[in-house]
Amino acid sequence: SIPTRNRAQLYRLRKWQRRIRVSNATERNLAFALSELDRMASGMGLPRNVRETAAMVYRKAVNKNLIRGRSIEGVVAASLYAACRQCNVPRTLDEIANSSRVGRKEIGRTYRFMTRELKLKLMPTKPQDYVSRFCSELKLSGEVQSRAVEILKDAQDKELTSGRGPTGVAAAAIYIASILCNERRTQREVADVAGVTEVTIRNRYKELTEKLGIKVEL
Repeated sequence: SIPTRNRAQLYRLRKWQRRIRVSNATERNLAFALSELDRMASGMGLPRNVRETAAMVYRKAVNKNLIRGRSIEGVVAASLYAACRQCNVPRTLDEIANSSRVGRKEIGRTYRFMTRELKLKLMPTKPQDYVSRFCSELKLSGEVQSRAVEILKDAQDKELTSGRGPTGVAAAAIYIASILCNERRTQREVADVAGVTEVTIRNRYKELTEKLGIKVEL
């Protein structure tokens, strides 16, 4: 049998090896997470400060052991979604999901869990936050962009935006502005860029034109 002293040494050695294995696995997972984060962020053309914020959110989640039982990709995507909001360059869940290897539902669920557990202070996004990007993706002029922002300002004054999804309201305002400025885009084109349904655009469009008294020649 092994002498007691040797047994104690062996025990310490095994414990040490286990620790190294654990820390190696943690390091490996972190390296994978950060490369996944970089892949998604560069694919979406997000600035460096968003990547750094997302990496910070991810590390906090690791330190609080929030990864357990969740996929690394899901936590990475949720961290990126949160970072976009913190840095005022909001992206829709659909856009995040399109760049991720996990679905929209899982990202949304993980995001809600993380904001609660990490007590992340995030301002709700406003429809105006999306106008410039959606307009540029639709190749619409600065005139359409300004008109859409005006429509949204009026809508906000009349409290037509509260309780509505900001992307849907932004999409409807852009759709209206594109017609008013003779740069018409179809509801389908606008819906695809905004990641909402055509039904949502129709509903918001009806509300905005009726309540703001906007005459649109269809």
